[in-house]
Amino acid sequence: MSIRNPHIEGVEFALLPPVRDLGDGFQVRRALPSAHRRMVGPFIFYDQMGPATFAAGEGLDVRPHPHIGLATISYLVEGEMLHRDSLGAVQTIRPGEVNWMTAGSGIVHSERTGPEVRAKGGPLFGLQAWVALPVADEECDPAFDHYKADAIPTVEQDGTRMTLIAGSSEGLVSPVRTASDLIYADLVITPGGRYRITAEHVERALYVVQGEIAVDGQTGAFATHELVVLKPGAEVVITSARGARVMLMGGEPFPEQRHIFWNFVSSRPERLEQAKADWKADRFAHIPGEHEFIPLPG
Repeated sequence: MSIRNPHIEGVEFALLPPVRDLGDGFQVRRALPSAHRRMVGPFIFYDQMGPATFAAGEGLDVRPHPHIGLATISYLVEGEMLHRDSLGAVQTIRPGEVNWMTAGSGIVHSERTGPEVRAKGGPLFGLQAWVALPVADEECDPAFDHYKADAIPTVEQDGTRMTLIAGSSEGLVSPVRTASDLIYADLVITPGGRYRITAEHVERALYVVQGEIAVDGQTGAFATHELVVLKPGAEVVITSARGARVMLMGGEPFPEQRHIFWNFVSSRPERLEQAKADWKADRFAHIPGEHEFIPLPG
């Protein structure tokens, strides 16, 4: 991972996440957490999945694994993915749709390429975020919600299409149910387009999915895959000469520290130890019809 201070007003720093190969050429970039920034608002984990193209007979196979104390947000740019969980939910997600899974006291899920797509092969390109839950909701009942693309609000202005995946922005509110103040948006900027990022949310960061962006009126640019962390209270206008796709995330930071181990998040370190013991002892609920699992690391 490389980090740089671009000396651009309103920008705290930018970092380039490392790449991990999960096999068969499928790569993941992990922007959060990092040694330089653990969280942005309630966002505690951020992965870019792909882009990759699977040959016929191949696909993604993330075996059953557990979560506590957080909600996962899956959002695709290309392709599709099949979600299964221990509540019995079976849901295919496609570009523009939102899978919001609340782990709470504990849930198990898998993410795979569905049988039809696996048979013929195809692309997969997506983003997965985790948001930590407020202390009062860390042990809530697990839940899963799916939202179709046409339910997610979209506005266009100044050459930018903003899709509000979750949270709120300048009076616009996403139907996705969240437990805390946040913003998560997909910004598609046409060549020459611009987008004003207000100080409505305390902490904010931009992840450049494709293309290159700059801060209007200042020298310097941010390239594909960079996570750009803004300073609290700063208002900036981002532009793109050739077009770009950017994810905007952030929100109100929690007053309590969050601890993370593997797929577990909690305000209490002892809760992570309990989750480890529960997974090792097979005390989590199972996904109907699935018998594989990812062992506890280490």
